[in-house]
Amino acid sequence: MFDSLSGRIQGIFKKLRGKGHLTEADVDAVMREVRLALLEADVNFKVVKSFVARVRERCVGGEVLESLTPAQQVIKVVDEELTALMGGSAATLTLAPRPPTVIMVAGLQGSGKTTACAKLAYHLKKQGRQPLLVACDVYRPAAIDQLEALGSEMNAPVWRRDGTDVVEIARSGISRANEIGADVVIIDTAGRLHVDKEMMDEVARLRDEVKPHQILLVVDAMTGQDAVNVAVAFQERLDFDGVILTKLDGDARGGAALSVKAVTGKPVKFASLGEKIDSLGVFYPDRMASRILGMGDVLTLIEKAEASMDQKRAAELEEKLRAAQFTFDDFLDQMQQVREMGPISQLVSMVPGLEKLAGKGVALEEKDLERIEAIIRSMTPQERANPQVISGSRRARIAEGSGTTTGQVNQLLKQFAATRKMMKQMGKMAKRGKGRGMPMGMPPFGA
Repeated sequence: MFDSLSGRIQGIFKKLRGKGHLTEADVDAVMREVRLALLEADVNFKVVKSFVARVRERCVGGEVLESLTPAQQVIKVVDEELTALMGGSAATLTLAPRPPTVIMVAGLQGSGKTTACAKLAYHLKKQGRQPLLVACDVYRPAAIDQLEALGSEMNAPVWRRDGTDVVEIARSGISRANEIGADVVIIDTAGRLHVDKEMMDEVARLRDEVKPHQILLVVDAMTGQDAVNVAVAFQERLDFDGVILTKLDGDARGGAALSVKAVTGKPVKFASLGEKIDSLGVFYPDRMASRILGMGDVLTLIEKAEASMDQKRAAELEEKLRAAQFTFDDFLDQMQQVREMGPISQLVSMVPGLEKLAGKGVALEEKDLERIEAIIRSMTPQERANPQVISGSRRARIAEGSGTTTGQVNQLLKQFAATRKMMKQMGKMAKRGKGRGMPMGMPPFGA
């Protein structure tokens, strides 16, 4: 996500870190590079011009040029301005004082709108809400069946009716929500081209008749500046309340995320970072700015861990760690929980500095974890519980069974032994009252 932009920005600031003093000419040179990086990222040119002007104004003042750490101050300014550019703080959904809250979701054809509706419903279910999905996409073949399949996957009801009167379908869906006690109604409308007057009139009529509490526009982040142009057209006709960015995990440039708030005045409320039903989350401008600048996103990582990790299993694991009884079976179970948090590449990007370890013998990719898992599964139950019994012939057998080399098996065994030793020492410290608790096990990198 934002790999191209992030790499360019981080490269620009790397040049600054060796400077003990910055001149106005230095700032101008940096701003030229930042401007070029943003334009190449498909950020709206007016947004780029305004952004660079604000950053420069702050940087040539005493705040930066007179600082003892001018490079860090420039990064701080850019971080703050990027955060402000994307909305400042997270924008929340406005819920009705009396349920059900009605949310209408609109968007361009092929933007991932129906899937976004289902992901939003899942997100609300995790918060204790009872959503009802209403199928008002009466034009696309199988759209209603798709919504029903997604609803079934997460055990959320879907309302459908025959006919093409979307206003009537939406109204009957709201009535159904009152009958079953659903407190949120999510209306999935048909995808439409913003230049199609008839279809735009239809969605405007649906808005006027149903009067939803929130209108969310779904835009495909990978379309960059085109996504922003679409948002502007929908804003003029529909006056939506916020944006759902889909396919943000595949967006190497970042033009849509960085432009849409400044151009439309409407915040990005949610972003989808994957294909799974649980991949939609609240969009945090400050966290996104930190990731662009290579400073990680530890808060999101912690939230993912809390949502994915089984707390009972974590407590059992902690006891094993304290007693130095951590086995390869425990490690395999822990690694699977980590992988449930999302693609490893996304998790790595949330840890400051971890991406820089790529290419230095550190396992940062999914294939590396798969190799570790293959090695462990090639062990016998006795070997997993007591790795010290693994002799040279056993190592050769494990390597052959896992499709790896003896060297890779040796490396994993060596790192696992070091991990157990460290955990044993930490357990002793905790028993003596020198530690507050044990960290959850994480896969040892480098196999």
